[in-house]
Amino acid sequence: MDRRDFLKGTAAAAAVSITGAGLPAFAKLDEFAALDGMAQAGLVRAGQVTPLELVDAAIARIERLNPKLNAVVFKTFEKAREQAASAAIPSGPFRGVPYLIKDLSGLKGEPLTYGSRLFARNKAKKDDADVERAKEAGFVMVGKSNTPEFGLLPTTESMLLGNARNPWNTEYHTGGSSGGAAAAVAAGLVPCANGGDGGGSIRIPASVCGIVGLKVSRGRLYETQGSSILPVSLSVRMGLSRSVRDTAQLLNIGEIKDGSGAHSAVGFVDAASTRRLKIGFYTETGIGTDAESDVRSTLEETAELCRGLGHEVIASAPPFDARKMEEHFMALWSAIAVQVVKNTRLVGLRQWRWVSPDDVLEPWTIGLAEYFEKRENENPGQLERAVTYLAEVQQQYREYFEQVDVVLTPVLRKPPLKIGELSADLPFEEMYQGTLDYAVYTGPYNYAGNCAISLPLGQSASGLPIGSQFAAKSGNERTLLELAYELEQAKPWADNWAAYSAVKQ
Repeated sequence: MDRRDFLKGTAAAAAVSITGAGLPAFAKLDEFAALDGMAQAGLVRAGQVTPLELVDAAIARIERLNPKLNAVVFKTFEKAREQAASAAIPSGPFRGVPYLIKDLSGLKGEPLTYGSRLFARNKAKKDDADVERAKEAGFVMVGKSNTPEFGLLPTTESMLLGNARNPWNTEYHTGGSSGGAAAAVAAGLVPCANGGDGGGSIRIPASVCGIVGLKVSRGRLYETQGSSILPVSLSVRMGLSRSVRDTAQLLNIGEIKDGSGAHSAVGFVDAASTRRLKIGFYTETGIGTDAESDVRSTLEETAELCRGLGHEVIASAPPFDARKMEEHFMALWSAIAVQVVKNTRLVGLRQWRWVSPDDVLEPWTIGLAEYFEKRENENPGQLERAVTYLAEVQQQYREYFEQVDVVLTPVLRKPPLKIGELSADLPFEEMYQGTLDYAVYTGPYNYAGNCAISLPLGQSASGLPIGSQFAAKSGNERTLLELAYELEQAKPWADNWAAYSAVKQ
């Protein structure tokens, strides 16, 4: 069997294992573009492909497609080629697979701007924990991906890095804050990419770009010490992919396995379960609004798909007071901006420059800080109240997940937005109301620490992706992944490629 036949056979096997369908379409000039990360690594293990061939192919895709997407904002091509050509790549499950690091995570020696003009000159002095785990898994870093300033928006529109554009329609946003990563994966630049989720920042871009995004439970992953400035950590760092098995493996390589984490290790979940689930389902926001029609229709179709697979789907409602959740989540979220604004001059001095917040920070970041300070002046102690309320919400979720195994909700209240509709330079009140209205379903799971996943199970009337969000009790990622495998087989998405992607352009 020659290499071409082997590649086609591997791709077919990968497609069957992922979707139960046939061979995915290949780009004319790139035999790897349609393969997920596990399939690409499989070729390396079989000796049919070298890591350098995979990396060179990814570099060619980035050079060809990224100018229109602005998904990759810093390139590490030469280092990647050197690493790929050496024998030093760890023999992990993703050995030789090209990968992108979000520009909120430190990749030693490379820019670390956090999407902000304040840190435009900054470079990482060390690898963050999520980057360390990716390297140990055998990934080869080919660049860094776009992100909004400090990851504070559900869109990726940065005054420093520019707008990331959706490969399904480049007039639309990619979601945020892992928007560059999601666009790169959806376009096939790389099979999977690093991301983080502090209020929906993996699930939102996964939904908007039509890929898979898992937010794991608080305390499950290795984390960089001192990375959180909040009394409650909202964010987790993992990644985005096109296949459930890649996402399951990203969890496997990133989770704490020595018993010191908050949960027992999941390991690599590799298949669906025969267990039938009781699934709670709602599209209402809890504050008097419902999902828009395209989103509601998609979610109803997903609920019906689950019923057809033998799961019990019951009408449900948010288990918490949505107004209280908004108040306390936003206290924590805006506190991030406060710390940034307070330290702006000090950061500037360390860079040998004199700056003020208005010079180097975006209006949204400054507005969030002012929002926090105003509320604190009116009623001091909002962070303490947010921590106290956390115990109440966690108990409400524990009781809720005694009644159902998982819950199905939208990821976003509306179909994807056009670039500019949530731009960071809009008036703060408009941005505040627009952001909370759009991204109302994801933050509660960051606050409570539960796990949740977005799956690409629908589209809007105009052909843009709409994700379905499933969530489970804290520590129950296995149930989510097993259900995701089943849904991936029942309604395959492996061949659903964006118009502007490596398999269509």
